Order: sequence, then C-alpha cells, then structure tokens
Amino acid sequence: MSLIKVKDLSLGYDSKVVAKDLNFEVNMGDYLCIVGENGSGKSTLMKTLLGLRKPLGGSIEFGDGLKSTDIGYLPQQSIVQKDFPASVYEIVISGLCKGFSKSLFYSKRDKETVLSTLERLGISSLKHRCYRELSGGQQQRVLLARALCATEKIILLDEPVAGLDPVATKEMYDTIQDLNKDGVTVIMISHDIAAAVKYATNILHMGDDNVFSTKEEYLNSELGRNFSES
Repeated sequence: MSLIKVKDLSLGYDSKVVAKDLNFEVNMGDYLCIVGENGSGKSTLMKTLLGLRKPLGGSIEFGDGLKSTDIGYLPQQSIVQKDFPASVYEIVISGLCKGFSKSLFYSKRDKETVLSTLERLGISSLKHRCYRELSGGQQQRVLLARALCATEKIILLDEPVAGLDPVATKEMYDTIQDLNKDGVTVIMISHDIAAAVKYATNILHMGDDNVFSTKEEYLNSELGRNFSES
C-alpha cells in the first residue's frame, strides 16, 4: 500500500530551486535510502515531506490516512542538541506531543508507550539518565525512540550514524533493520552507499539526474556503479 507518492516535485527555499523533477513512491514496509552529492537537496526533501517547507512545484500525496504530522523524524544533531540537559524519559515522551488534543498532560497509555519503546530499543536502563551524559550511540537510540513514539508507520532518518564509531554504527543499522522487519517503513538519508545498498529495498539518487529504482536496478546501473566506486 502506498504511503507517499511524489510527482514532479521541485524543492528549495526563498524561491531558489535545489532539486526538481523528483518522482518516487514509498509503500508500506519499504526501506528507502536517499543518496547523492552534498547540496543535492536530500535534507530539504525530508523537511518538505514533514511539511516544514512548501514544495516549489509538483505534489506530495499521502495514503493510508497518513499525514505529515504522523511521521517520526530523527534529524541530524547539532552540538547544542547533544548537550541538552534533560532525562532520556523526558526526551522520548516529548515525541508524543503531537498526539495531544485537549489535554495538557500525558496519559497512562502515553507513559506505557514510552516504556515499551525504550524496552524495544534496549535502553530501558537509561530512562533516568541525563541525555548529555550518554555516548553518541546511546543518544541516537534515544532520538530513534522519540521518533517511534510519534508513529508506528514511518520514520525519516537524516544521517542516523553520523559521528558514531564502527560498533555503534553497526548496532544502529541493525536496530533500524529490525524495525523495518517489524513493519516500520524507513526513509533514510545516507552518505554511506555500502550501507544503503546492503539494507535498502529502494534507492533514490538525487543530483543532476534523479533516479528512483530498486536496490538491484541501482546496483546494475552506470550511475549506481560509478557512485558506489567513488
């Protein structure tokens, strides 16, 4: 079932186009990796899918009752964010803020969701720890838990292993793959083409030539071969 369908999409800011003629579809259970050179518009695409930027042209259609506010998002972290003085529990439960209606308080069900998500990602023991005292890998798991609290359907990940050591990188990729196997649709920006072709079901290559294809088609294409060898 189609969750997102993008047609002839143009992206940018202040009327400056950074990407155009984007056409792709994300179905339930897909693992889409977005690759391309710096400045090709990958992060801008993420923000546009989330409704944080308006398209300059074309359309984005959501299916299966999905709205942009129903998408879990793990952005790239800034230095300031890494030093945020809050507990793990406080950060993860903040992922449920979009679910508030008239109530200003978290419900019992909200709290149960947080605890089960922490357990799911193997970080229950960290719930009372201060976020800024954690390792980079632990911080990324906390932010992934926060994204999962916002949705069970689809998560957007912007360079989720940036700055992590090799062990933490593998653990993060394995966790994301496990979530995908459990039915969570994944859209991930990555400069790590080896990981992209290892885990993804589909590839969106952004650049002078935008190419959307299955992983196998991408690997067999001239563009895919050139990019993976660079």
